[in-house]
Amino acid sequence: MSEAVMGEGTRAVRAGLPEPVKNEPTLPGPVFAAHFHLPGEVSGPYAYGRDENPTWTHLERAIGELEAPGEDVETLVFASGVAAIAAVLFSQLSAGDAVVLPSDGYQVLPLLRAQLEAYGIEVRTAPTAGDAQLDVLDGAKLLLIESPCNPGLDVCDIRRLAGAAHARGALVAVDNTLATPLGQRPLALGADFSMASGTKQLTGHGDVLLGYVTGRDTAAMAAVRRWRKIIGAISGPMEAWLAHRSLATLQLRVDRQNATALLLAEALRERPEVTGLRYPGLSDDPAHKIASQQMRRYGSVISFTLPTRARAERFLRALRLVDDATSFGGVRSTAERRRRWGGDDVPEGFIRLSVGAEDPDDLVTDVLRALDGSDR
Repeated sequence: MSEAVMGEGTRAVRAGLPEPVKNEPTLPGPVFAAHFHLPGEVSGPYAYGRDENPTWTHLERAIGELEAPGEDVETLVFASGVAAIAAVLFSQLSAGDAVVLPSDGYQVLPLLRAQLEAYGIEVRTAPTAGDAQLDVLDGAKLLLIESPCNPGLDVCDIRRLAGAAHARGALVAVDNTLATPLGQRPLALGADFSMASGTKQLTGHGDVLLGYVTGRDTAAMAAVRRWRKIIGAISGPMEAWLAHRSLATLQLRVDRQNATALLLAEALRERPEVTGLRYPGLSDDPAHKIASQQMRRYGSVISFTLPTRARAERFLRALRLVDDATSFGGVRSTAERRRRWGGDDVPEGFIRLSVGAEDPDDLVTDVLRALDGSDR
């Protein structure tokens, strides 16, 4: 069976596995070597641990098979999602270039903006919704898209933006963290790079820091690889092995989390104290029409606003099945009052809630009970 026609669950379970060898494990254990035997002239794939590692290779092949089934792509893993994003930006841009970033994306983007500008790169920003980045695209060398954006969950038309960017000579990179490859395939929508934080739903257990970049163009990916070598932002072999192990349950996890997220969003829609509810899977969500055209699953994250900061804090304290934590996409549900970090343009009572793999009825009951208990 070819990769292109294999079912998603089958692909997730088998992605990146080496050919079976008698008496050897299906997924070889992590390789911790800093250096490898290298007599004579330099040849072969593995020489030094900052450049390549067999454990990375298996994981990189696996992610590539999920991001672009049956296609010839290259994937590079990094120490974190931010390391992956930074690798694309700093490997493709030089002084005098212009880049377009989302103004409502992940809160580390302003730090990246400051560093880009320090290197003489012009940075333009626009919101995700309404494909507003089109308005500032002329003359840019690279367009960075985050769809759905974090934490507001707006969505843009990736295919439209990628087509417009390419017509203007710009490269396109898409942060696919919230969707995962099972929710959205940016390369199939026209992007040059698909990148993500593997820390989140891709690995899903809250025990790995990881990032990756996948692309088709050999020269562009060679520049990303060179940047990884220079900066040394490499994944540890244990983290890479844990990530690969976790991919086997990816479809099971995302299907459960997506279904529960929709149930919870529908329940929250009936609560009068909840405003600004966003989940792209809701039929009346502002992003639903575009999301349904380019996404196969809508993600595990819901956002909404409670009337005050105090009400939001009481709600978070009252939760029993939801951890007050900053990450998302894990098998254990998490939530936080996002303004506590100070980097997002959201109300004081804004809640980002990531749905885990708990029984749906238990989770919905817990959230509604916490809302009732916070009204004091």
